[in-house]
Amino acid sequence: MGAEIKVSGEHGYYIGSVPSNDTMCHSISNRPASVVRKMLPDHLPHQSQLELRQMNMSNTATEFFEACETGKGWDSCKSWCHESATFSCQSDALADITTLAAYAEWMKGLLTPIPDGHYVLKAFAVDEARGTVVAAAEFHGTQSGEGGPVPPTGNSVVSDYAYVMQFDGDKISHMTKIWNDLHALRALGWA
Repeated sequence: MGAEIKVSGEHGYYIGSVPSNDTMCHSISNRPASVVRKMLPDHLPHQSQLELRQMNMSNTATEFFEACETGKGWDSCKSWCHESATFSCQSDALADITTLAAYAEWMKGLLTPIPDGHYVLKAFAVDEARGTVVAAAEFHGTQSGEGGPVPPTGNSVVSDYAYVMQFDGDKISHMTKIWNDLHALRALGWA
């Protein structure tokens, strides 16, 4: 019979059981999941190990997505990413952005001319075998603030996009954004 544990922390959580003869199960409840994985016995059922990795990837991606999409900037996003995390997007608007740090700051800046900017999450999936999490969403907002390429237009946009977040260990190492920037820029009156 096993002891039920729930581990939560900066890099995710694990809910499951460990053998009751494992004395560590009483000392791990307040530790980050990255530390807990090192403490858990190697004889955890394979299914539990997979679930743990998926939950950690899911939690990390969720926390990063929320911070990035609400304009918190790199200072808030970096705890879920490798410092040298890269970024790519096949769009003219983001052609010069090659790091995740620069993209997080770009998103922060976008919410100046579009202060009501927000996302609606449409899908979220973890592909543990490939170390990837995909989030599909819509960006909604109206250019009512200064700071855009033109004075406030009052135009609104609903723009589909997806993030493909690749992991190296517990953190995001690369993100690809899939986005039709021309459609979004036209809707806002910026192109």
